[in-house]
Amino acid sequence: MRLPSMSQPFLLAPIAECPPEPPGAQVRLAVLGAPGVGKSAMIVRFLTKRFIGDYEPNTGEAGGGGTGAAGTPGPRLTAFCSTGNLYSRMVHLEGDHVAVQIQDTPGCIQMQEDCVQMLESLSRCVKWAEGFLLVYSITDYSSYRHIQPLYQHIRKVHPDARTPVIIVGNKADLLHARQVQAKEGLQLANELGSLFLEISTSDDSQGVCDVFQYLCKEVSKLQHASSTDRRRSSIIPRPKSPNMQDLKRRFKQALSSKVK
Repeated sequence: MRLPSMSQPFLLAPIAECPPEPPGAQVRLAVLGAPGVGKSAMIVRFLTKRFIGDYEPNTGEAGGGGTGAAGTPGPRLTAFCSTGNLYSRMVHLEGDHVAVQIQDTPGCIQMQEDCVQMLESLSRCVKWAEGFLLVYSITDYSSYRHIQPLYQHIRKVHPDARTPVIIVGNKADLLHARQVQAKEGLQLANELGSLFLEISTSDDSQGVCDVFQYLCKEVSKLQHASSTDRRRSSIIPRPKSPNMQDLKRRFKQALSSKVK
């Protein structure tokens, strides 16, 4: 399955209390995970099909400019804040134009006794997003241990179990350094009721694109379902038409009582 062609990405202002929303259909995604798992590389891969393997994470220097596959301009990472970078681009999704916004979060989470501590700004990102990628590296077991607490935090903010969350084991090409087995990732995903897959951002651009495309579709489905529910709840039932025979009968009874 090929990813639909997409226009040039551009960087939006960092997320504040309420980020600007483009007109029309839109999808808001967040990529979460421990430091060094490849979150930024995944996003750059999706946006340009290029693999940026040498960059400063979330400092606005993702390998510089240049062009990607088929002459696609490279992303310009010119802004940075405590919540990372916010990207937006228009995509063709099942015949519709959809504005996809992706929040690249920094690795500013800490594990303490199986509990994730997050900055307030990162919590705002969780509230803002509608779909999530939880990323760990198969070469770093500690990054794997971040996934479940992160998932639980998302469910506290978004109690609707339909909110899509995908668990991704990245760096699947580094089998010689594997610390997390595929069956462990699958078992965790089954326990949490989430989708799981392993990918190699460096080797497989199509796999990365498929992940983001699938997440976009799931968010769009949820938006459509929510919109339908709101329309149904806003419909005021029409009062039943009066029964004319009953009204005539009551009118005759009233007249006869007056005659008596």
